[in-house]
Amino acid sequence: MKCSKCNRPAVYHARYTGRYYCHRHFNEMVEKKFKETVKKYRLIEKGERIAVGVSGGKDSVVLLHLLAKLREKFPFELVAVTIDEGIAGYRPPSVEIARRNAEKLGIEHRIYSFKEYIGFTLDETVEIMGSFERGERVGACSYCGVWRRWLLNYAAKDVEADKLAVGHNLDDEVQMFIMNILRGDIARLGRTGPYYEEIHPELVPRIKPLREIPEKEIVLYAVLNGIEVDLSECPYAVEAFRAEIRDWLNEMEERHPGTKYQILRSYDKLFPLIAKTYTKKTSELNRCRICGQPTTGEICKACQFRLQVERKARERGLTFRVD
Repeated sequence: MKCSKCNRPAVYHARYTGRYYCHRHFNEMVEKKFKETVKKYRLIEKGERIAVGVSGGKDSVVLLHLLAKLREKFPFELVAVTIDEGIAGYRPPSVEIARRNAEKLGIEHRIYSFKEYIGFTLDETVEIMGSFERGERVGACSYCGVWRRWLLNYAAKDVEADKLAVGHNLDDEVQMFIMNILRGDIARLGRTGPYYEEIHPELVPRIKPLREIPEKEIVLYAVLNGIEVDLSECPYAVEAFRAEIRDWLNEMEERHPGTKYQILRSYDKLFPLIAKTYTKKTSELNRCRICGQPTTGEICKACQFRLQVERKARERGLTFRVD
């Protein structure tokens, strides 16, 4: 097939619009979505220091490259932060890929590990807590998600960033929306939108410049432009509720192209109402009595999980904790 814009050989067919794109116009399309999202929500201001969560996977690495390209014409600082959860055979190679990409782009890179800041790797946590299949623990993604969010905020503050950019793409956004609807967690939808109504001074605002770009377009952008990324899947992904939602959404998109964009548009219309109705004002948040980060309760979820793992380790006579 031929490109809908220039009649050159097409490398991609966007079924949700019916258009075909050659390599050049595909790049322009992806970069335009990225720039328009940044501009629409004023995600980055001149002179700001932006921390970028870079795992080494496709989304975060492509985000780093797009931000580096944007920085050529729009002055702001970049620093890459990588969270090492401690997943043997999976995380070490991707951490190295993150390091190489940051080095290639001339961007400062720092690594923060679960082991150092939480006390346990994710592998150790799973070993300590027992079998997911037998109901002895929650899914590994629950521990990982909570601790990653906690440590990313810590890291962003540690590097003195004004904002934290994360590589959430279109698929991630609509999966998150559907998951929280099914769980009845409407309040969370008021905290995960395209912008913040208000933000606690101890929380670094998160920005999602890739939220309008489908996952497969990010993969293709990396491949066509020779960007080194890790395409392997986390070994704990099979335990994730998100995987079921992802498969269902992909099936709906295949049958009805544009479904994912329609869901995102619906969420964006609802977000202002949800944020005002369900989101607790930052002035009403407490500080976790253990770590000091903002929380709705007395102890934040990250510290609750850590205490649970420590208690279980003591019960089993295991000594993984490193202070």
